[in-house]
Amino acid sequence: MTMVTSEMVKNLREKTGAGMMECKKAITESNGDFEKAVVLLRQKGLASALKKAGRSASEGIIDAYIHMGKLGAMVEINCETDFVARTDDFKELARDIAMHIVAANPSFLSREDVPQDVIDKEKDIYRAQVTDKPANVVEKIVEGKLEKFYSDTCLLDQIFIKDPEQKRKIKDMVTEKISKIGENIVVRRFARFQLGELAKE
Repeated sequence: MTMVTSEMVKNLREKTGAGMMECKKAITESNGDFEKAVVLLRQKGLASALKKAGRSASEGIIDAYIHMGKLGAMVEINCETDFVARTDDFKELARDIAMHIVAANPSFLSREDVPQDVIDKEKDIYRAQVTDKPANVVEKIVEGKLEKFYSDTCLLDQIFIKDPEQKRKIKDMVTEKISKIGENIVVRRFARFQLGELAKE
């Protein structure tokens, strides 16, 4: 049986944001394998977050990030209680997402918000690029390019700019925070501002 040390628990908590007892249990279940313990906690966190996803989220905060007085973003993030809205964890999430919006300039909140005519136009462009391929191959290529389009233009599908190597998407950050805080969290809307340009919502 693996000897669970306080240092192992501390490192796992810092990596995942999970509670002390959950980290201790994950280390034991993974026989001391740190990466397996991380995967275990993320799987449990995702299951827990999915259960909370249907709950009403009507509290929250509006946060903003301004870069050198030239670029800025505002984001509304909702949770279930005013208590959670005032926590440092929740405020940190809002600030990170606002900063990401400034840097990554998303066009839509989620893939569900992309108008059908935009999707159809993108598909037509992709099909025109691969007219020499068989029909079944063309559709697979089109779907692959459409996924790339979502990851480029939809906030929740974008890779967090401060964490590109882990390929952690904004929606993954939200899910992790739901697991840690224990409440449903919803990114409701955002607006990005650039000096001299109209705001985009």
